[in-house]
Amino acid sequence: MIIRIVRMTFAPEHLPTFMAIWEASKGKIRAMEGCHSVELLPDAADPNIWHTFSRWESSTHLDSYRASTVFGSVWPATKALFAAKPVAFSMQVPTL
Repeated sequence: MIIRIVRMTFAPEHLPTFMAIWEASKGKIRAMEGCHSVELLPDAADPNIWHTFSRWESSTHLDSYRASTVFGSVWPATKALFAAKPVAFSMQVPTL
């Protein structure tokens, strides 16, 4: 299992546009093969910072999503709204 966290900072005037993109695309992301869940979480201190928290069956599934038409339409539209460079982390959940 892979956990992926992406921290995104938006210009305040772009937040409504981002929220519309998120609402239109979250179901498509969740429907991707290997996606167990995806959430959008606000930062505790800054209302312009949002995080996606997703769980993927494997890094192969995450990479397939990143190569998909869904990602190809969501990410460029989202990236255009950033006020700072995004920060992403992928973590492997250990199997016990």
